[in-house]
This record gives sequence, C-alpha cells and structure tokens, in this order.
Amino acid sequence: MAALVSYEDSEDECLDQKDGAGSEQEARECHLMEMTSKPDSTLLDCHLNVYGKDSSCSQKQRCSFSSYADRQKTTLLPNNPVNLVKNPKRPCTVSSGVRPYIPKRQRLLTSSGEKEENLKGDIHSKDAQMLSTVLPKVKPHLSQMPAAAGIPKKLLLSLQGHQGPVNTLQWCPPPQRSHLLLSASMDKTFKVWDGAESGRCLRVYTCHSGAVRDACWSPCGRQILSGSFDNTAVVTDVETGQRIVKADNQFKVMCVVPHPTNPEVFMCGGYSSMVNAWDSRCCKIVKVYKAGIQQTLDILFLRGGLDIITSSDCVSRDSADRTLIAWDFHTTAKISNQIYHERYTCPSLALHPHEDSFVAQTNGDYVAVFSSQRPYRMNKKRRYEGHKVEGYAVQCEFSLDGTLLASGSSTGSAHFYDYHNARLLRTLQAHRQPCLCVSQHPVLPATAATCDWAGEIKVWH
Repeated sequence: MAALVSYEDSEDECLDQKDGAGSEQEARECHLMEMTSKPDSTLLDCHLNVYGKDSSCSQKQRCSFSSYADRQKTTLLPNNPVNLVKNPKRPCTVSSGVRPYIPKRQRLLTSSGEKEENLKGDIHSKDAQMLSTVLPKVKPHLSQMPAAAGIPKKLLLSLQGHQGPVNTLQWCPPPQRSHLLLSASMDKTFKVWDGAESGRCLRVYTCHSGAVRDACWSPCGRQILSGSFDNTAVVTDVETGQRIVKADNQFKVMCVVPHPTNPEVFMCGGYSSMVNAWDSRCCKIVKVYKAGIQQTLDILFLRGGLDIITSSDCVSRDSADRTLIAWDFHTTAKISNQIYHERYTCPSLALHPHEDSFVAQTNGDYVAVFSSQRPYRMNKKRRYEGHKVEGYAVQCEFSLDGTLLASGSSTGSAHFYDYHNARLLRTLQAHRQPCLCVSQHPVLPATAATCDWAGEIKVWH
C-alpha cells in the first residue's frame, strides 16, 4: 500500500518499477511524475487526462503525485487543481465547522473538572436551599404548636465533624428555619447542621483563630454571633459565610448574647473584670459594666432587656458574693450583688419563657431558681438535683412551653426535670464523655440535641 507522503527514495523505486516488473498502476504514477518537468500546457493536458471523468486514477495516485511535485518544488498554474491537494509539509489549517483534535488525557481532565465544578455548584445550591426553605418534616408542625413538650427516648441522628469539645448547641429561633442546628467547638470553628432530616453539615465557619467558646443565633436567624479565645466577637452572615462585624475586646471571650429587643447591640464577657456592650452598626463599645471580678461566665438579659444578670467566678470564704450580679442596662449601674449566697459558681443561666423567673446552673450539682423581678430572690424550697457538674461548663435550658428543664451532666447523661415540682422525669444516657449542653427543639415535639466533651453531637426523638 502506497504511503500518503512520499519519502526520498520514492523516485528511484518508481523508475525501477517502470523499467522492470512494476504494475500498471505504479507505471502510471511514474509517468505523471515525468510530466511535471514539461511545460504548463502539457502538464494541464496530462492532468485532465488523468483526473477527468474517464480517468481511472485513484485517490492514492493523486496523493503520490502531489507529494512528488511538492518535493521537487515545481511551479504549477494558479488554477491548477493540483494546488488543491494538501501539502503534508505545510501547517494544517482547520476549516470552519471542523472540531480540532483534543488528546484523550486532556479530554478526561476537562470532563472531570467540569463534573467537580458542577458537583460543587449543586452542593452549594442545595445548601443554600436548605438554609432558606422549610423542610417537609417541620412544615406540618408550624400551623399548630405542640400542646406540651415531650421527652426524647431514641437516637435519631449522630453528627460527626468537630475535632474538639462542643461547648454549646442552639436551634434556629424562627420556626420556618428551626431545622438548622448551630454548634460551637474548641476546634476554632462553628457549624450549621441539618438537624431534622439528613444530619448533614451545611456550612463550616472559620472566622476565629482561637477556640470558639460561645455562639448564638440572631432573632431573625440570618446571622450568628460568636465569641472566641482569640479576643474577638464576630457577627457572621449565615448563607454567605462572610464576616459582618469583628469586635476586639482585648480579652478572651467566654460568652456573647444579643439584646432581645435591639439585635444590633450585643454583649461580651470573658477573662476580664468588665463586660462590654457593642453596637454592630458602628462597631464600637457603647457601654461598659465594671465589677471587681476575675472573669464572666455567662450573661442573661431579663424580659424586656432592661436588666442584666451576669455570672462570675468570684466567691468569698463564707458566701458567693458577686457570683450573680444584677445590672441596669442603660445606666450600667449595679443593682444587686447579693442574689446568691452559697459558695458555688454558676457556669450558665437560663430565663423561663413565660414566668418571671430564671435558673442558674451551679457547681453544687443542682440548678437554683430565682425571681426575675427585683430584688431577685432565690427560691430555697425548689432545686433540681440528680446531675453532676464537677467544674464543666454544663448548660441548662427550658422547653418552649416552659414545662421542662433540661440539663447536661459530667457523667455524659441528659436530665429532664418537671419545672413546677422539680421532679426528675428521665435520665438519658447520651454520651460517654461529659454532656455539656441539651437543646430542645422549638417546633418538633420530643426532639432534643446533645453534645459532649469529645466533639460528638446527637439528635434524639
């Protein structure tokens, strides 16, 4: 089979075939090669005889002639059809409508990259949709709120992803987005999960360079306020993950809380004798509350946001003087520091959703009840016992209707109490490590989330 491109010894082969035992087809090729040295008219006649309608020359012969003419650099007529034959020594030009050749390896890399981009786009679009839409599991419960809170019994979801202790959990306050679960961890991140159906991590926020000690939702559920050991408190947009406000407090932040009626104002406390109130619109400190304490453990706004209760680690020899301090929010004046008279610190506070009372988790392994009206007296006849604190920042929380009080325990269990008679209703063995927080779902009945010192999160139903 003759090659499409003639090599240097193709002329000698053709002459030998012409003189000797060459085939008729090869002799015709050699005859055409000899005619290339004749005048243009003779060449044109020869070309018409060969390429005419009656000619029996094949495509292989035309290619052989063209390669020989190009190799001899023969000058042909401008209108000669031989000029239309492709020269293999000239660069190949791709006509319009013809797709260029792409190596297989490049095609595979391109296709895999497009698939990854499409997959990432689908994931982000699904996450954005998950953050903004109402899940079918939550939607039936929006029209009618549960008559009474229930106690979870079985494990529904196990959420894995944090590499350090999870300090706090909180469900998103708006009922339409209540499937979102916020978690803050010592691994310098806080995350948003789908805690109702899939248990998937929807977004990871890396706004801090230190451990995230506390985080909470804004009342609208579109922003997250977080405090960290990197001395900053940050307001982050939930959907975009962008940092909106960064407040530098010059001390390690232990607790953050937004104002209940003015969400642009939030408070920060931590390893300092001061508690700062920030305005996120101008990113400036607008109020400072000073007390002779070492650190602030928790901050609680009372109903209406007029008064504040702060918890500190300051105890005296005979009583916990200045353990709980009541402040006037507007004047920053100290109302009372003689609220709690026992020698235990209070790592967390919680306000009852309906009654004029609040509770304080104590290191005496019980939860104490106080009146939220001045002079904030403690109810000595009622306390919630049965769990262990042992120095951990164990939190307590009310159900939405205020009938149940839930608390974690250093033993890894979650305890549910009847608020009115202080009776222990159920002990749920949730974790092997200390259980730091129990957050009850605001919409779904008998649903709660727990977290522990090992970084594990579980949803119970």
